[in-house]
Amino acid sequence: MKPESIVLAVAGTFFGLLVGWIIGSQAGVPRLAMSPAPTVATQSAAQPASSPQGGQGQQPRPLDEAQAQALRTAAERNPSDAASRVQLGNLYFDSERFGEAATWYEAALKLNPNDPNVSTDLGVSFYYLNQADRALQQFDRSLEVDPKHGKTLLNQGIVRAFGKQDLKGAAASWQKLIDLAPTSPEADTARRALQGLKSAHPELDGSNPVSKPGL
Repeated sequence: MKPESIVLAVAGTFFGLLVGWIIGSQAGVPRLAMSPAPTVATQSAAQPASSPQGGQGQQPRPLDEAQAQALRTAAERNPSDAASRVQLGNLYFDSERFGEAATWYEAALKLNPNDPNVSTDLGVSFYYLNQADRALQQFDRSLEVDPKHGKTLLNQGIVRAFGKQDLKGAAASWQKLIDLAPTSPEADTARRALQGLKSAHPELDGSNPVSKPGL
């Protein structure tokens, strides 16, 4: 799985930007700069740009054309080689060429359809292509393979919040992650996100129900 395969780092002061973006109901997908956060195993979370809609962030990594060509050659020579296709997806993802990344992740999944890591990376690529619905559908596929896949659940909540403005759905994804893997690094991030979300929207807390007019 890509180090950048967590869509956002929803922790600390950044969560204020998340809440502000939701309250503002701004259209479109937040553009995020990719930069490594403290490593968790081999994973790291993408850090936000200076504003939810973009800003000055780290530039995408230039595509290593020689490496890409070598991997394409390996993929062409071995039609059953999923690994080279995943590496190509990762290479294009690092360069923020998300359409090409998605193409190679899809090719890898045709060979190994039950890899939740690659499936989730594909979902993240869809998200960055402004295709939140496809991203969520792909996360559902990842969770069919591994219902406890932490990074999928974390991303699912983020895309629900950012891509669909579905705050209840986001809270449900994060709570499920916390319930399934309470000591995981992903659950720590989800816990902070959920706390911030409920602070801004108390009606999402089941202990503080808010009646709706006409109901």
